Amino acid sequence: MKDPVAKELISRHLESGEMTPGEEIAIRVDQTLTQDATGTLVMQELEAMNLDRAQTEVSVQYVDHNLLQADEKNAEDHAFLRSACRRYGLWFSKPGNGVSHPTHMKRFGKPGKTLIGSDSHTCAGGSLGMLAIGVGGLEVASGIAGEPLYLRMPEIWGIRLEGELPQWVSAKDVILEMLRRHGVKGGLNRIIEYHGPGLASLTAMDRHVIANMGAELGATASVFPADDAVREFLRAEGREDDFSELVAEDADYDVTDEIDLSALEPLIAKPSSPGNVVPVREVAGEPVSQVVIGSSANPGLRDFAIAAAIVKGRQTGDAVSFDVNPSSREIFADLTKMGATLDLISAGARIHQAGCMGCIGMGQAPAAGANSLRTFPRNFPGRSGTKEDSVWLCSPETAAAAALTGVITDPRDLPEKVGVEYPELDLPEESTVNTDMLVAPLEADEAQSEELVRGPNISALPDFEPLPDRIEAPVLLKVGDDISTDEISPAGARALPFRSNIPKLAEFTYTQVSEDYPERAKKIAESTGHVIVAGENYGQGSSREHAAITPRYLGLHAVIAKSFARIHWQNLANFGVLALEFTNADDYDRIDEDDTLVLDGLRDLLPGGPDAEVHNTTKDEKYPLRHRLSERQVEAVLAGGRIPLLARR
Repeated sequence: MKDPVAKELISRHLESGEMTPGEEIAIRVDQTLTQDATGTLVMQELEAMNLDRAQTEVSVQYVDHNLLQADEKNAEDHAFLRSACRRYGLWFSKPGNGVSHPTHMKRFGKPGKTLIGSDSHTCAGGSLGMLAIGVGGLEVASGIAGEPLYLRMPEIWGIRLEGELPQWVSAKDVILEMLRRHGVKGGLNRIIEYHGPGLASLTAMDRHVIANMGAELGATASVFPADDAVREFLRAEGREDDFSELVAEDADYDVTDEIDLSALEPLIAKPSSPGNVVPVREVAGEPVSQVVIGSSANPGLRDFAIAAAIVKGRQTGDAVSFDVNPSSREIFADLTKMGATLDLISAGARIHQAGCMGCIGMGQAPAAGANSLRTFPRNFPGRSGTKEDSVWLCSPETAAAAALTGVITDPRDLPEKVGVEYPELDLPEESTVNTDMLVAPLEADEAQSEELVRGPNISALPDFEPLPDRIEAPVLLKVGDDISTDEISPAGARALPFRSNIPKLAEFTYTQVSEDYPERAKKIAESTGHVIVAGENYGQGSSREHAAITPRYLGLHAVIAKSFARIHWQNLANFGVLALEFTNADDYDRIDEDDTLVLDGLRDLLPGGPDAEVHNTTKDEKYPLRHRLSERQVEAVLAGGRIPLLARR
């Protein structure tokens, strides 16, 4: 049997370690991707590391999140990012050019390459036969500087696809079916590899939809083969010379599953988790006040064109706000050439600029408690910008059906309900190619004289003290399962403009869970500091390292949880926060908020092995703990984070 595509990709880039699941490996980084909500910290990290010039084949900074310029703050970030790209040798994608993942796929993606990005949905690049992994910003900064990516070797999870999707069912329903079966933790410590005869009917952009939301399963990456569908995609983009075949038939996988595409039906994720998936017919009739088409989770021309064809010649419901966020200027141009933009406008659509927009809570906030159907990847509580939101995730077909009827509607019922037959799309064979808004790196000698443009809202990275040998601190917060980084460090138009200002952003930390957490944490930050206790899958969702930095800035020393999401676990180590897991999950129930916990002898204990113990002095009880940190990560935690170590490189 052949190795899976994922193993072949790792083998080609392996710099150290054994490819045994659970063992730490290091892989060479070919490309990096940053976006503006996380990229400003990456550039500050490059500055702290005294980097001379990017060492990767390609590194690109996209401006696709913080596009709502209500004041000067986001514009300052954009100027800072442009200057950093000029200084360090990165490409710069100008504001409004497009969402990072589909734009990178169209302009820079190459089969056989590795790509890491400071956005959890970087895994979408796996649609082209790449090993594409979402990581924290410090991992990206290290990759730009020429360091390998360190990670635990994942299991390879083979998903065999059979059959062909029926009418009214599309790629979004495939990944929703995965989430229905396996939930938001199903892919933890796994790479998902799709294979089988069902691939033949899925375009490269269909695969992007599926690979993108592998992040919602908690997967390290999602991988598709580089086959004829990938060749055709690159040909349409004018880049067929970048194609190289990478396939694996009859490969041997660590874990297996199978999906019959022909048996799928329209699915929808109910509020407020991507894993809360049910058939659309089960919730049909629920009133809808907003429908939003766009995001990196449904970014292709086909996704917009099918929605336009469904609403063509009709007016959307009078109680429905129908919003369209083009994923790139190139796709918007093709949509317009087809006449589909006019169809959308005539149906009542509000066309917004090319970018993430409502997906990250930058505008398009729904009314409290009113149902909003979105073709987005996430619906965590409050992520939309509305605290009491009710966001559902679905395909463009299901979204367009709701826009027409004003209620959640199985799109298969549209012929009977409103006389809309399944549209046959005639998509262009050649894609619009517009590289004018991609600014190439300066030559090395010219870049040396560039100064960083730092507005008043851009702070320096905070210096953190080394981890104390003894922690004696209260449990300031106890939270449950599946706490997302959105809940730790919220998105939205109120907080996002402060992404480059850690002291100010810290004021928003955990306010969706406990409004007075920042104030309580500040009071004891310089004395005892504090501890957080959590349930399963702590830190799921976005890769934003702000969710580690701002609690650390407020005095967080340790998080004790039943389990951690991969990227956040790494981010905690990067910024000197000790991540420990309960050996016995039931001990979680024995700890209450305000209990005082003691962790002693850490400088000898952590390097010595995975076992530890915490003493709850309030109840006079002790609980065994473990950590999964490598020697390298232990060194970083004890030093107060990786930046001091990297600055000495």
